[in-house]
Parts: sequence; C-alpha cells; structure tokens
Amino acid sequence: MKHKKYLLLLFLAIFSLIFVYAEVQAKEKGKSAKKATKVALSKESKACLDCHGSMNPGIVKPWEESRHAAKGVGCYECHQANQGDPDAMKHNGFTVSVIVSPKDCNKCHSKEVEQMTNSHHAQASKFTGSLDNVLGRIVEGEPNFNLGCGQCHGRDIPVGENGKLQVGPWPNTGIGRLNPDGSKGSCTACHQRHFFSVAQAREPKTCGKCHQGPDHPQIEIYELSKHGIAYEAFKDKLNMNSSKWVLGEDYTYAPTCTTCHMGGTRQVEKTHDVGTRIAWTLRPPISKRLDNWEQKRSTMKKVCSECHQQPWIDGFFTQFDSFVDLYNEKFAIPSTNIMNWLKDTVKLVDNIPFNEKIEWEYYELWHHEGRRARHGASMNAPDWSHWHGLYETAQNFYMKFLPSVDEIVSHKGTDEQKATWKKMKDELFAKEEHKWFNNLSKEESEKVIDFYKKRYGKEGGLK
Repeated sequence: MKHKKYLLLLFLAIFSLIFVYAEVQAKEKGKSAKKATKVALSKESKACLDCHGSMNPGIVKPWEESRHAAKGVGCYECHQANQGDPDAMKHNGFTVSVIVSPKDCNKCHSKEVEQMTNSHHAQASKFTGSLDNVLGRIVEGEPNFNLGCGQCHGRDIPVGENGKLQVGPWPNTGIGRLNPDGSKGSCTACHQRHFFSVAQAREPKTCGKCHQGPDHPQIEIYELSKHGIAYEAFKDKLNMNSSKWVLGEDYTYAPTCTTCHMGGTRQVEKTHDVGTRIAWTLRPPISKRLDNWEQKRSTMKKVCSECHQQPWIDGFFTQFDSFVDLYNEKFAIPSTNIMNWLKDTVKLVDNIPFNEKIEWEYYELWHHEGRRARHGASMNAPDWSHWHGLYETAQNFYMKFLPSVDEIVSHKGTDEQKATWKKMKDELFAKEEHKWFNNLSKEESEKVIDFYKKRYGKEGGLK
C-alpha cells in the first residue's frame, strides 16, 4: 500500500514538473517573439501600435503572430503613402493610405503581384458592363451592388478630400477592385487581414466566399466531390502552413481549390494567375476554348498526374469536353440564336434587359442552370451535372423558353415571321438530339415504360 502511495506521489511530481516546464517554455517563446518583433520594428510602426494595440486588438493580435511581424513588416511599411498619392491622408503626423493595394504588396511580392495582375481575377470588375451588372445595380439597386456584386468582383473606389475613401463604394475587398493608385485587385480578398495566413488562403472556403450560389456553385460542388470528401477527412495531414507546399512532397492526401488551380507540384510551378490551367471558359452562354488552351490543359493534366494515372486523366477530360460540347450544341447555341433572332432580326423583343419574361428564362438557362451543369462536369460531380444542371436546363428550354417564343411570335409576329419561326422550330426538332420531343417511337416508349415497371412494379411504374 505504502509502495503505491510513493508511486502516485512520484507520478504527480513528474507531471507537475512537465506542466511547469511547458508553461515556462510557452512564456519564453512568446517573450522572444515579441522581443524579435520589437527589435525589427520601425519607429513609425511602433507609434501605430501604441494606439491601435488597445483600440483594435482584433487587428494587432493576428499581426503579432504573422510572418510579417516576424520579419519586422509593420503597419507603416504597408500603409505608408506619398504626399501626391490620390488616397494619401494625414494621420497623427504620418502620411498613410487606408488601402494597401497590389502596388504596395509589390515591394516584397513582385512575382505574385505580376501574376495576379495578369490574371482573370484582376479583371473581375469588368463585369460592370454586363447583364449581371444590370441586375445587381439597376434591377435590384446600388446598395445591393456595393454589398453584393462589388464585394466579390470589386469596383472603383472614389476618393474625397484628404484621401478619405467614399462611403458606399468603400469598404470593399473585391478581387478585381480598381484602386486609387491605378492598380487592379485586392490581395486581402484571399489573404485576410492581418494574419495573412497561407493556410487560410488555401482553405477551400476562402474561394467559396465568392465561388458559390446558383450561378457558380463551385464550393458546393467541391465539398461533396471525392476531392472535397478527402479534404474533410484528411485536412490535418495536408501541411497547409508550409511555405513551399508542393503536391507530392509536402502533402498527398487531398487537393484543395488552390492545389489544382494555383499550387505547385513536382512538375508545375505555383502561380497567382488562376487561368494558366483552364482550357474552357464556362462563363458565357456558349462555352469557348481559351487562347492557348492545349498548353493550359497539358499543365492541368500534369497536376492531375500526381494522384491519377494517365488513362484516368485522359478519360475524364474526354468526358468533360463531350459534356460541354453537348450543352453547347443542344441548348446554348439554339437558344442564343433564337434570342438573337427575336431581338436583332425581327425585333419582337426590345433592347431593354429583363423587362420580358423570356429574357429571364434565357438568362437562367445559361447563367444558372447551364453553368451549374458545366461546373458540375468540370469537377466530376454527378448530381450537379445532371439534376441541378442539364435536367433543369432541359426543363427550361423545352417547357419555358420555347413556349415563350411561341407566345411572342403568335401575339406580335407577322405572317412571314410566324412562318420563319415554324421553319426554325421544325429544323430544331428534326435534329437527332431533339427528335425525342415529337418523334419518340412506340417501341422506344414501351421500352422505357417496361424498364420502370420491372424496376418499381406496376404501382410505381409509368402507364
């Protein structure tokens, strides 16, 4: 009994020593980190911290733990401005700007800024001349544009007196923001202030902030794809904080969005230009292959090859390309040609966007349903390719869009226009991919019905 008592006391003593040692080490580590920061920090940045340390701990504390702090990159090193800068402002004896633009980041991260500036991300605010902009800014309203469209795409930021940014457009961290200094983009769209963590930027949900919803549900598609399932299961094994972060060396268990579109592999260099591996643009009504698409596809295949064999890779991209071709030929090209005929040739639909039902139907056919289908196919997501994608595209095309054309031509068209539409429609339904609508043979119909009866029984089968 006495022996057990001694053992218990010894165990408690050892545990206490370990605990105390760990506490001391943690405190020393914290002290040395602070000391290192203080040694490297400029007097200007120290002055910033004297006020903002107590005023905005949510800004300062993350920065204290950042790589910037460890390197002595403080507030002033990023926010300093020159007297002639458009958004320069006097602030407690210093000349600073609120916006830290890519031009500012370029002082240390020139390669990344060059790649970002040449990317589609940096051009994102160009959407302001599109139908999306008409919906967000005019049909819905300017406050929605500032909090909705502009927060992902970015927008111009007007500057008032003493470098004060105009409220309404500001605040904004849209990835294609047009900055007062003439640069494009916002690094903080992905690298959130003020920790600027590479692990956070590599998180799929960082991309999902904008790449979500009915018109581009990439994050929803990814999360329930095999890639997303693997990420959720093994994210603690992905070494996300690694500065190098090379697929095949630093991690292997699962890819994130960054892995495929930006990350480095043993064969491919990392990049901040998200378009260097994308062969198609799936954004417009009719999908198009991008310039130099063969090279871009080849680069993407090299990324895939870290985890997949070549027959699988080639097979997948054949499936994907065939799917996009199907969408284009069966739904996108016919519906676009019909809308152009209605608006430009016979002028039965006016040029005011979205003031007629058919314009909403056509827009949702390609912008929502058709895009969901294409994005689902691009990430090998069966339900998004089919039920959320081409099923809804087909339902719209056959049951909404074409009947709306019938109604418009019937009510507004001349006899000649009605005859033209009948010919166009006859030619459409004579095509192999549309024949089923009017010409499904009795044998084919009975084959479908028989299949359902065998599978579900008479109670659940078709009649």
